[in-house]
Amino acid sequence: QVQLAESGGGSVQAGGSLRLSCAASGRTFAIYAAGWFRQAPGQEREFVAAISWNGESTNYANSVKGRFSISRDNSKNTVYLQMNSLKSEDTGVYFCAADNRGGGTSDGRAYEKWGQGTQVTVSS
Repeated sequence: QVQLAESGGGSVQAGGSLRLSCAASGRTFAIYAAGWFRQAPGQEREFVAAISWNGESTNYANSVKGRFSISRDNSKNTVYLQMNSLKSEDTGVYFCAADNRGGGTSDGRAYEKWGQGTQVTVSS
């Protein structure tokens, strides 16, 4: 049984950086693909980035390409999201998710495990 816990959110000015972490419990996490999604107030949840089970394949939303980077350390059961050049439109609750099919899709419906989320606020 995989459980996810996000950390690293906070408040930052536009142009700044944050690094989110997603710590997973469960020895099988290494076979799961992982994704990051976000939800702004009054808006639907949207895909941000995903990584395959072995880290060899990554996938990004167009809005974050070149600014965000997803990575994982399976020895620590942790997935990271490095966010640089943050913009006010990046504000939202960021969720980590895991998909046992391993590929790293942008479709949120494929993910069966979700964390509680961490708030990111970017002020302009």
